[in-house]
Order: sequence, then C-alpha cells, then structure tokens
Amino acid sequence: MKRVLTVAAVCAAIIGTSPAGAVAHDERAVRFATYNLSLNRPTEGLLREHLADPGVDDVYRRQAHNVAEVIQRTHPDVVLINEFDYDPEAARLFAENFLAVPQNGAPAQRYPYRFVAPSNTGISSGFDLNNDGVTGTTPGEAAYGDDSWGFGQFPGQYGMVVYSKFPIDSRAVRTFQRFKWKDMPGNAIPTDFYSPEEQAALRLSSKSHWDVPIAVGRKTVHFLVSHPTPPTFDGPEDRNGRRNHDEIRFWADYVTPARASYVYDDKGRRGGLHPGQTFVIAGDQNADPDDGDSYRNAARQLTGHPLIDARSFPSSAGAVEAARLQGGANTTQKGDPRFDTADFADTAPGNLHADYVLPRVGTPILRSGVFWPVRSDPLSRLTGVFDPQWSAVNGFPTSDHRLVWADLGLR
Repeated sequence: MKRVLTVAAVCAAIIGTSPAGAVAHDERAVRFATYNLSLNRPTEGLLREHLADPGVDDVYRRQAHNVAEVIQRTHPDVVLINEFDYDPEAARLFAENFLAVPQNGAPAQRYPYRFVAPSNTGISSGFDLNNDGVTGTTPGEAAYGDDSWGFGQFPGQYGMVVYSKFPIDSRAVRTFQRFKWKDMPGNAIPTDFYSPEEQAALRLSSKSHWDVPIAVGRKTVHFLVSHPTPPTFDGPEDRNGRRNHDEIRFWADYVTPARASYVYDDKGRRGGLHPGQTFVIAGDQNADPDDGDSYRNAARQLTGHPLIDARSFPSSAGAVEAARLQGGANTTQKGDPRFDTADFADTAPGNLHADYVLPRVGTPILRSGVFWPVRSDPLSRLTGVFDPQWSAVNGFPTSDHRLVWADLGLR
C-alpha cells in the first residue's frame, strides 16, 4: 500500500511504498550518490510535460532516458539529484516512467521514498541584487534571474530531489531555505556591494540546504544535501564566490556541535547535528579543492574537516582521458584529473572536481567511483563530449557533470 507523507511547513513531499529488492553490490554496503543531471527546463511546467510522455522522440526525452540509464547502471540506494526543477509531480513521473523502466537493458531501479521541497531559485527578492539598475520582478524578464534569491527564470528552476530505497524519517527532515546569510557569524557578504536593506534580507542558500534522515536498519544517516551557486557570473566583488564559500561552510559548521549554535531551520529549530550522529554530505558544490574560481579554496572547508572522511576521493579513468584529450586549461591545473567530476572541456578553468559524497569519519568506505567511462567503453555514449546537437539541454547526452557514488559499510 502506498502512503503519502508531507512536511507541510516547506510544502515537501515524501512518498513511500514497500522496500525495494536487493542491489547488486556488497550486502554490507549502502550506496550513496550525487548527480547533477541537468533536468532543468527553460520554462515552468515543461519538465513535467516531458516526463509525463516518455515515448516522444526529442532531445529532451532522449536526455531524460539517458540520465535514467546512468542511475540504473550505477544503482545507488540513496541519490541526490541536482538541477531538477521543483515539482513533486515531476519527481514522481521521473521515478515511475524512467527509473522504474529498464533503459537499454539496464536494470530498473525503484525508489519507494523521495523528498522534494521548494528552492530559492527563481523566487523574486524585490531587490536589484546584481546592481544593474533594473529590478526584475516578473518571470521572463531579463533581470529576473539575477534578482531572485537564487538564479532561476521561474520558481524552483534548478531544484533538487532525493530518491531512496530506505525509509526517510519525514518528521525529522530539516530544511534551511530561508536561513539568512547575515546570521552566519563571520560571513563573507560583500558589504560594499549590497545595500543594508539587501544584507538584512539575503538568503544564504541559492537553492536550499536539507538534512534528510535515512533509516538504514536501526541506524539513522543524516543525508546533508545542497547545491551551492557557481563562484562565477559576477564581478570584482565576487558575490557568488563568497556565497558559494559560505554555502559550503554551512555544512562544515552544521556537523560541528561547537560551531552550529547559530543555525536555525525553516521551522525555527536551532543548532546542528548532535555529537556522534552519522552523516553523509552530498551535492554539486561547484568548488574544486585545488583549481577553479572558488573563494578561498571553499571546498577545503569540507575536505579538510576533521569530522569528514576525505582521505580518498571517488575517481574514474574517463576523467583522466578527458583531461589529456581536451588539453587546454586542464594542462596547467594543480589537482589530480582522476578526481574530476565535471566536463567543462578545454575552457577555463578546465574540468573540475565539483561533486562530492563525503561521509563522517569512521564510516567504512568500501568502494567508490565516478561514472565517467573511457571513450572505448560502449557506455561512454551516456557521457559523451560536447556536441551542438544537445545544445537544448546543455551540450551533452546527459550532463556536463558525472554521477559520483560511494559504498558505505552501514549494514
């Protein structure tokens, strides 16, 4: 029997059915993953339209079939999806019409539980946040995206979804969509760029930050997910770079009890995780520990954190091959290309390590990887290289980001 659970305060939806069957990896492991799959669409409601009718042959449906196949080939137990327009019905349709239907012989994946909630993207702020002299207040206006709390041409564009084969504790979910940037002590707000009124109202999260508790047997795993803004598309004030830094810092503080007292969620509950609680931080952080445009090496707030296990990163042979073949900016990077998770071709700053699955120290990491096949592998058709025929979606048959996974010894 299907049961529907809601978190009314944030208009969230979690849907549950009976648990899924066994997965084809170590029975001790729970596979956590993150995937920025670029299922954002240019207009509101278009994603739902595409997912409701999977039989139509166009570039949008082909991309949706391809990203579903990537998920099926990697079969995570719990996966964060970035860049999925906020729409609970679209989240249901993707699960039922794509993930639960075999794609090119890949095994169907059924996720009886999912979580979706609103995003700050495309929600009008009422301010001229990019200081161009025009305040965009109507979706579709040229200034609207930059003047929204998070960049988006309509409410919820570039949102998030969590799919899980394990139950989600709906009552314990915490969202931080409306947490104000000014309330983070020592924040990096460019005070010479934003007016006092804007500083008082600015939201920290460009999409949202979620603490989604997953019940793995008798253990609760806090799945801490987000998608910070890219540290680009701004000016010398580096407002997006600074915001990206503090969006990443939020989780670094949240998992550290001594530093989390300032945190409050959308229901008003204060504080972060309790000492010893198990967590996994996941998402497209839009920051590389060594390369790129991030502010003060933002990713190192996580990768160098004493409570976060970043001793070894998921890797792939495809990323190494891509860096070598594309050359350009990749040849002068400091970081190891095998850890790259985003294909930005040979444009500056080159391919980057942007997507992460980071467990708490002490959680066994049994295996991990990045779905980035080498070109001789038949499955490389799913990652591909930049091609104008896919320009309607983002120039790739799936996404310019790769699915990242880690098998954690939690059972």
